[in-house]
Amino acid sequence: MRLPQIMSTSFFAIGRLLIGALLLVETTASAVFASSVDQLTDLTGKAIVTVTLTGRDNFNSEYRYDLTVRNQSSDPYIADSLIVVLEKITNLAGEDREPLKSEPLIHRFEVVGQDGETEDGKPFFRVPVGTNPDLSPLTDSPPFSIRIRNKDYVSIFTPSFRVYGKKRLPAEPKAANTQPQAGSAPQDRTDRLIQLLLKKGVITEEERKTIQP
Repeated sequence: MRLPQIMSTSFFAIGRLLIGALLLVETTASAVFASSVDQLTDLTGKAIVTVTLTGRDNFNSEYRYDLTVRNQSSDPYIADSLIVVLEKITNLAGEDREPLKSEPLIHRFEVVGQDGETEDGKPFFRVPVGTNPDLSPLTDSPPFSIRIRNKDYVSIFTPSFRVYGKKRLPAEPKAANTQPQAGSAPQDRTDRLIQLLLKKGVITEEERKTIQP
């Protein structure tokens, strides 16, 4: 059955609005996260990235790596704040720039499935969160995979990474409640005073009962 022209036009307009809204949400979310990356602390050296080559696709010149982050410091890191940035790629000679154009070698590679880019265009990946909300000292994050495609089909290259995140601040100690319970100390002093008056014969037992039933 053919839809009336006015109905199909309405569906087309609604579809465009939905697509526009989704693009706006995605763009806004990426911008918010990109701005938060700039607020993270460089933890490189205190957090170590272990890189393991786990696969190679010769047809696409694609390499797959498994990464884990180890907290080498004595401070816990907030797990969901941690990201790993692909800092540079070096060739067999240890150089990270092309000899003739002096351009970074990283521009000759395609990173698949990255979570975003830093302000200077470097790809980053979010570190997965385990069962603990913090990456505790001397512990490893859950492993995660990244894929790098070599456009020039150079067989030997080395990726280098940096770690960014936030340290968990210690909780502020709660102030101890040192205030005495209201009325407890004055009542004790009154009882001692009455007992002293009884002992010295200033008041009788009957008088005490009227004062302190």
